[in-house]
Amino acid sequence: MTESNALDPEDRKIVTLARSVRARNGVPEGAAVRDETGRTYVAGSVALPSLRLSALRTAVAMAVASGATSLEAAAVVGEAESVPAEDLAAVADLGGAGTPVLLAGPDGVVRETVSAG
Repeated sequence: MTESNALDPEDRKIVTLARSVRARNGVPEGAAVRDETGRTYVAGSVALPSLRLSALRTAVAMAVASGATSLEAAAVVGEAESVPAEDLAAVADLGGAGTPVLLAGPDGVVRETVSAG
């Protein structure tokens, strides 16, 4: 476990944003990504009859749709014990292998940092 207060301020910010969108929207998970210019994109999970996306894949899609060409970091907040391979692949597609993905519980405490790709 990584104490959230020990995180870099920019990483702490994306964890906080991911936690906030999860709570505000009442969804199972929230995510935030930071692009190469420091802009952040925040999303909750999407569960429509015709479309299901994790919060992290939605945040990556929002970054791409907004013109981001690379990612510096990502964070996902929820109950999951691990980051699905599909989510890591989406981060790696934009950020490259090795982009850090912070996995935090609903309390915002980072449980694990994994590398995309």
